[in-house]
Amino acid sequence: MSNITIGISCGDINGIGLEVVLKALAIKKAGQKFKIVIYGSTKVVAYHKNIITEENIQFNTINTPAEAKTGLINVINCWPDNVNITLGKSNEIGGKCAMDALAAAVKDLKSGDIDALVTAPVNKKAMQLGGFKHIGHTEYLSEEFKAKETLMLLVSDSLRVGVVTNHLPLREVAAAVTKEKVLQKILIMAETLKIDFNIDRPTIAVLGLNPHAGDDGAIGHEEEKIILPAIEEAKAKGVLAFGPYPADGFFGSGQHHKFDGIMAMYHDQGLVPFKALSFGAGVNYTAGLRAVRTSPDHGTAYDIAGKGEADEMSFIKALYLAADIVHNRTEYIDMHANSLERRKQKSLVSETGDDEVVEAVIPED
Repeated sequence: MSNITIGISCGDINGIGLEVVLKALAIKKAGQKFKIVIYGSTKVVAYHKNIITEENIQFNTINTPAEAKTGLINVINCWPDNVNITLGKSNEIGGKCAMDALAAAVKDLKSGDIDALVTAPVNKKAMQLGGFKHIGHTEYLSEEFKAKETLMLLVSDSLRVGVVTNHLPLREVAAAVTKEKVLQKILIMAETLKIDFNIDRPTIAVLGLNPHAGDDGAIGHEEEKIILPAIEEAKAKGVLAFGPYPADGFFGSGQHHKFDGIMAMYHDQGLVPFKALSFGAGVNYTAGLRAVRTSPDHGTAYDIAGKGEADEMSFIKALYLAADIVHNRTEYIDMHANSLERRKQKSLVSETGDDEVVEAVIPED
């Protein structure tokens, strides 16, 4: 993986983002085998490194990802001026800096100058104060990469949970859960499990929307009229999708261990059990993009910002998952390119009828 370059957007400078980044890179020595580029400010990074007293942290200031060196903490300056850091506070400066760093990182991600992006946490209110026009990272990246649909997928060592609706008020969820959207999300999950996670025949459990998955229509009809038809259509397309399952009993009985992926209908239905089972070691992955983006599964944690108490494990997991997905995608593309070439050669041999060419091009095992 030494040829992989991973960008890190600094996130909210008033939160724990840069603390966990520096702990992961400098103390735990994560990412030593590939190039790391932090998008932010050397002065802000220097401020946050003083919070971490265990190490003498050194970093390398660069102008472009091409200048990055493997094993070093490379930093690109995304704003020219000094900024006021007010740890633990949600404000316009924190949002503006996070937005500028994200924009610079995404520009390099789109151009291919970095292979993947890990986003440090942001605060949605601060981002809005700073002029950000999107609900969150997922929606911004979907627009930037012109993706028709993406999937917020929470990943741990033993659990992968996606959601049909992202950051949506609960009162709006039911109307947003349509057969078309449920089907789209199932298909994205199936594809990403196969390509990005190297699972040949992934199995997907789909949860119901209502308590007890509607209880045969007694507590709602979305399961029978929307979710089940989407599951059946996914099956017709070759996807191993099952359900709908009642969410509480599904996790409570341990059924989540039997599936490669779980599709929840809304944010808290999926993220509450995920974080209860995996908090501190989970990763948020945006599936459905042509680019690779991961993030730790926690927020800015203003309440502990500057205290040196933040746990870097989720960020480390996000960093290595990004690298693994880049590697898996490359292998998948290479494998299918070789397979296509072999089929072309077989087709050519079939047309010529030259048996000797068959032996020359595709030797016996």
